[in-house]
Amino acid sequence: MRRFVLSLVAVAAINAAPLGLPHLHIPKSNPQTKAKIELGQMLFFDPRFSGDNTISCATCHDPDKAFTDQLPVSVGIGGKKGTRNAPTVINAAYFSSQFWDGRVPTLAEQAKFPPINPVEGGLHSWKEVVDKIKADPNYVKLFTEVFGITKDEIDIDRFGLAIEAFERTIIMGDSRFDRYYFQGENDALSEQEKRGFALFLGKGRCVECHTISQNYALFTNDKFHNLGVGWKKIKDDLASILKAYEQRDKLHEEEAVLLNEKFSELGRYVVTKEIDDIGAFKTPTLRNIELTFPYMHDGSLKTLEEVIVWYNNGGRLSATDELSSFIDGGIRELDLTGEEIEDLVAFLKTLTSESLKKDKK
Repeated sequence: MRRFVLSLVAVAAINAAPLGLPHLHIPKSNPQTKAKIELGQMLFFDPRFSGDNTISCATCHDPDKAFTDQLPVSVGIGGKKGTRNAPTVINAAYFSSQFWDGRVPTLAEQAKFPPINPVEGGLHSWKEVVDKIKADPNYVKLFTEVFGITKDEIDIDRFGLAIEAFERTIIMGDSRFDRYYFQGENDALSEQEKRGFALFLGKGRCVECHTISQNYALFTNDKFHNLGVGWKKIKDDLASILKAYEQRDKLHEEEAVLLNEKFSELGRYVVTKEIDDIGAFKTPTLRNIELTFPYMHDGSLKTLEEVIVWYNNGGRLSATDELSSFIDGGIRELDLTGEEIEDLVAFLKTLTSESLKKDKK
């Protein structure tokens, strides 16, 4: 895996967002500095923060794969498989919550959990993470200089803050769509891609959740929806699954969804405990969607064509499959033709950032 090299270092704030993206707010509680970003990058790529020194953040969020692993579900320590697909880190700094179920609010909080998850990093406590930092004189030097603290004050929260600072620099817009929509370059899209965009806004109803504003487009409403994915896994014994979840070891709540496939399918419910949130997952961004396959929270759909067929059938791959009892009311059959599906797929591929295309050459 190649080492990701920052093309733009954000210091104090990201003042010039890429075409198609808004200014990124940097909270005063964790300001950007060049040294902190570089420390976060070191931590992101360091496999020592795992039980066998083989798993880093970049294992599941590989720059060569658009900061995903392009696997249905991620593989962690000892070849263990989780239950969820690794979402891209690209533009995650814009989101109001992290993880598919939104169980933490910030990138800094999110970064703290994979090292101690038994399926991912396999360490037993945050103390082990901190002990590994303190055992490395270079890390001690960097942490004390970056945060203005003593060695004894190095903690897991600052570990997360440093990684957050680095991940805030993984910001990518500047796609052919952006040149077409925000710069008025009419020839940036082909006629087929323009037809696909019209479907995206109209008959396909994609824009209702994958939002576009007048000045920028994050291609997500940052909300949670039940699309019917995974319903087959829990529909026959949902009551017993809910009971078992309530009786789980709450001291290890964060790891439950990666250890138990049926718990994972409860989605946003594990955060809100609202019945209507069963099976609801966060709307992912569509930026760079061509490269972040496979799709959905469980990686169950392999291609963009399959994703659109799923929506076209109202939340299922086949019109004869059973629909989820908790599916969102806005999910309904679209009556797209085969040609229209092809047009939509063509449009979605225009959302790939030029920087990623250059990396592939």
